[in-house]
Formats: sequence, structure tokens, C-alpha cells
Amino acid sequence: MAYYSTQVVIIGAGPAGLALAIKLDQLGVENVVLEKRAKEYVLARVRAGILEQTSVDILSSIGADTRLNEEGIPHHGVQLAFDNTLTKIGLGVNTGGKIVTAYGQTEVTKDLCDLRARSPNKTFYEAKDISLHDFDTSAPSVTFNRDGKSYHIDCQIIAGCDGYHGVSRASVPKGAINIFEKSYPFGWLGLLADVPPVSAEIIYANADRGFALCSMRSWSRSRYYIQCKPDDDVKQWSDDMFWDELRHRLPEAVADKIQTGPSIEKSIAPLRSFVAEPLRFGRLVLAGDAAHIVPPTGAKGLNLAFSDIYYASEAIAAFFDEKDEEALSHYSERALKRVWKTQRFSWYLTNLTHRFTEDTFEQRVKEAELGYVTSTPTGRQMIAENYVGMPL
Repeated sequence: MAYYSTQVVIIGAGPAGLALAIKLDQLGVENVVLEKRAKEYVLARVRAGILEQTSVDILSSIGADTRLNEEGIPHHGVQLAFDNTLTKIGLGVNTGGKIVTAYGQTEVTKDLCDLRARSPNKTFYEAKDISLHDFDTSAPSVTFNRDGKSYHIDCQIIAGCDGYHGVSRASVPKGAINIFEKSYPFGWLGLLADVPPVSAEIIYANADRGFALCSMRSWSRSRYYIQCKPDDDVKQWSDDMFWDELRHRLPEAVADKIQTGPSIEKSIAPLRSFVAEPLRFGRLVLAGDAAHIVPPTGAKGLNLAFSDIYYASEAIAAFFDEKDEEALSHYSERALKRVWKTQRFSWYLTNLTHRFTEDTFEQRVKEAELGYVTSTPTGRQMIAENYVGMPL
């Protein structure tokens, strides 16, 4: 068995884990990253594509913004479609200049991976059988296998950034964790294609046939979604069927401008809300999807992970610099306040834009709410402030 010792072991090499590792590198905190998947798999995952202003600022602070500044597409507004009409809600004008930026999570991961490659600290991909030990003591450790060899790493803190299905949260005793969750009675069928986006800004549509979303990854690559049954089979959806259904859910003026093409990726994702409390268990802290899941309607999952990393890096720095054990608990308290505010908006926007039932009364209420938020200064400001992200 190979033995190592470091200050922090980070489980997971997605955007959250890599961003935390790079920040700790900058702070002079030794760390090791463990990822169960191959590097190529991690880099190929298709995920979200909208960054809040706070996320752009965080990426800039760690030097991961070169391509983002060159290729990211600023969005100064978001559009809501209902009753065959399209209404823009300005972002910067309602938030003191804050906007969002379209830049795919796949590209974010590549940038972070390239930056991490320059670090003297180790990153182990294809780390199998990861196991967390003694994180309820002052001497935690992590073991794993790689290429037929066993490894043991002694550390002082473990950061679980390994997603909803990862080993980190699963290692916490059930009596020590509170779970809050909600499942939605529909999913999202998403299609990625190398076609120009139909709009320079995101469109959310509430239509008779269900929700639709028009987004982008670049000026030549688009991401579209439609509401579907949660148990739908993606194999039953041809590209032509998807494009036809998308057009039916958009205002005519938008539908007529849709450019179609073969799908690069097509998948169905269930929608759910999930929060684990607290985010600190002894010397283990949770961040990103290991700690919470939001429905993708508000484009908050990746952004919430970055705010976790902002708080976690401050707490870990205080732990080592000031010998402040309570800083880890403060991390949980600070992060969860923003988590629940973000959950509220994601839940609200999901309810506002989707068809849950055939209840005509409920739909009329949603249309009234859509009318209010698109036609009043207070409504527009509320949507804009939440969409660009709550302050850190």
C-alpha cells in the first residue's frame, strides 16, 4: 500500500472539486483530488451552460476566465413566453449591472482541469473503491485503489464534491443528516445541436403542450429542452419529433426562426429538489451536488456549487490559519442560507413555467403571475435579482 499525507482530500474532479483544489493551491493549502471516473469521461460530460455574475467573478479570482472572457456570451436579459407572446426581462437594468453569461459547463471543466494540471498537488483519476475513514475525529483518512495498487491518504479535512450519487454523503451516518427533497411529476428532454440559437437570450415558454426552453452554448451550438413524462424513453424521440414538438410550444414568431440539425446529445433528466443538512460532519464538508440538487429551470446547479466553494475555501483557510475548528460549521450555516434562497427561486420558476396538471384554474393563476412579473417594475426586479444570483 502507498501512503500519503496532505491537508485536504477532495473527492470529485468536477467543477466544484477542481475549483476548490485550485483555490486551496492559491492559499497554500496542500490537497489531493480523487476522481472515480477517467479524465476523458469527466471532460466529456454535457451539463449546464449559464453562469451567474458571482460564478464569473469566482472563476476570474482563480485565473480560470481566459476562454470565458473570449468565448462566453453575455446575456443582458431573459425572455418569458406565454399566450403566444414573448416578453423580455432586463437583467442589468434591474440589478445594478449584474448579468449572466452563457458558457458551457463542459468548457468550464476543461479550463479548470488545465489550470489544475499546473499544480504540484496530485490528482488521481480512476480512483476506485474510495472509502472515507474517521472523519468524526481529528485524524481522518481516505483509502482507494488505482491500477491494482492500494493507497492510503492521511489528512485533516475531507471535502465531498462527488455529486448526488457519490460516496461522501453516503458515508455520513443516517442519524447525523437531515434530508429535504421533492420530486416533480415530469422530466426534461434535452437536445444539443450545432445550429445557431433561435434567440440571443434564453427563452422560457409556458405553453398548452408544456414547458420549453431555448438556450445556447455558443453562437453555433444550441441547447433546447421540452417538458416530458419522467419515465419517457429518449429512444422513442427522433430528432424530427423533438424539433416539431419544440416549435409547437413556442410563440409563432420564434418557432418560425428555429434552425434544426442532427442532435449531438439527447437525454431525459428528471427534475427534483434536494438539500442535505448540515454540510459539515466532523472533518467532512459537503459541496455541490453532494449537498443539494435544484431543478435546472433556474440554471442554478453549477452556480450554487461555486458559491459553496467560495464559502468552503474561506472556512478551510480559517481552519488552518487561525486553528478555527468552528469555521467548518460556519461554512455550513453560510452556504445553506444561500442554498435555500436558491431552492426557493428554482422551485418558483419551475412552478411558474411548467404544466403540472390539466387544472385550468391553476394555469390561469400562472398566467396572471407571468403577467405580473413581466409588466411591473417590482416583478421584473424580483425575477432579475434572483436570476443573476443572490449576493455571496
